[in-house]
Amino acid sequence: MTDDYKAKRHQQRQQQLKQQVDQAVAKADQDKGLLLILTGNGKGKSTAGFGTVTRAVGHGYQAAVVQFIKGDWACGERNLLQQHGVPFVVMATGFTWDTQDKAADMAAAQSVWQQAKVFLADERIDLVLLDELTYMLSYHYLDLDEVLACIRQRPAGQHVVVTGRNCHRRLLEMADTVSDIQVVKHAFEAGIRAQQGIDW
Repeated sequence: MTDDYKAKRHQQRQQQLKQQVDQAVAKADQDKGLLLILTGNGKGKSTAGFGTVTRAVGHGYQAAVVQFIKGDWACGERNLLQQHGVPFVVMATGFTWDTQDKAADMAAAQSVWQQAKVFLADERIDLVLLDELTYMLSYHYLDLDEVLACIRQRPAGQHVVVTGRNCHRRLLEMADTVSDIQVVKHAFEAGIRAQQGIDW
């Protein structure tokens, strides 16, 4: 098999691939606000969500962030995005094993959710990140039907990104795009502590 023959075969395969891709692109002719879910046991769900927020802001869109679970510790994404006018609402209670106070956690979740509802009803906001929302549903801190209704009734062009493990089946069914991020290996399991700028 000559190099010339290999080159021609490669070109033919790429032409076929381009034709398939072009056909798929031509069929995708709808625009709408998307619901994206980033779930699974692996690291990087919130990071991917913030990447989407950063991309949107970079294109001149308005974004808002609601952080459930998170504590009041430093957050590199918040440090950056607030400088670009992105509003943040943070539950600021930390992990449930730290607080050990279900009533206070539920009250904090409800308080933050009230602001999330304002964002989800605001047609000026192009993208809302609901970071770690899945935990609020699995812990029954928020009413599932209310959350689904607010997301469903949001402005038509508004995008929503939801992160967290064990996403509820009904939220998954409602989503346009779902990514299941799985752990293969994690530095923490080898005794390496979380590091600023990489892990938070």
